[in-house]
Amino acid sequence: MRLQELCEFCDEYLKTGEFSDYCPNGLQVEANLEVEHIVCGVTASQALIEAAIGQGADTILVHHGYFWKGEAQPLTGIKGRRIASLLRNNINLLAYHLPLDAHPEVGNNVRLAAVMDWQIESSCGEQELVLTGHATHPQTLRELTETIEARLDTRALAISAGDHEINRLAWCTGAAQGFIEAAAEQGVDAFVSGEVSEPTFHLARELGIHYVAAGHHATERYGVQALAAEIARRFGIRQQFIDIPNPV
Repeated sequence: MRLQELCEFCDEYLKTGEFSDYCPNGLQVEANLEVEHIVCGVTASQALIEAAIGQGADTILVHHGYFWKGEAQPLTGIKGRRIASLLRNNINLLAYHLPLDAHPEVGNNVRLAAVMDWQIESSCGEQELVLTGHATHPQTLRELTETIEARLDTRALAISAGDHEINRLAWCTGAAQGFIEAAAEQGVDAFVSGEVSEPTFHLARELGIHYVAAGHHATERYGVQALAAEIARRFGIRQQFIDIPNPV
């Protein structure tokens, strides 16, 4: 298919124009006008680029791309080498950040719920990025943490806010620990995200809400895979997911 057709589909499907984001969503590096083989991954690291080159891909689709607000603009150093690798090997780069977190079908938050068997009830927080719902049965913080570790193949950090069971919970993938207060306002028993910061420990205890940091990478593997699968279903494009392990 034509690169333009792919970009137009993704931009419309993910409703990129509705989001205020920290990076450009969509086509970030153009190197090939035809798309036949997509490699998808979480982050456009050099390791993912090298893996895509090895697979003969012409397009990389990721959640974390380049050109973040506040970063240096010159194409030098690590960023310069990454982009040079893409251009030398005629590989496009498409990246979708918040639109891929929030999408109701292929979004990171929705797909995490599917992996964890969490039932979605509502959303809250900035740009409605936080989902609330419940697990299949009430559980302790230890049980929730062990289930997360098993299903996401991760090592989670749990912060206890007491001995209460978890009936309702909220979640938001990635570095969303700052949403803990918005989650607590929904009356949930626990909040699950990817990362943790020093203030999160105190906020969790003072808000009376358990917190689990399940890993930024671990919680955001699923949206890009779902998006790539949808592209393949609609357009017959070859796609494959390549996981570059990351404990963070």
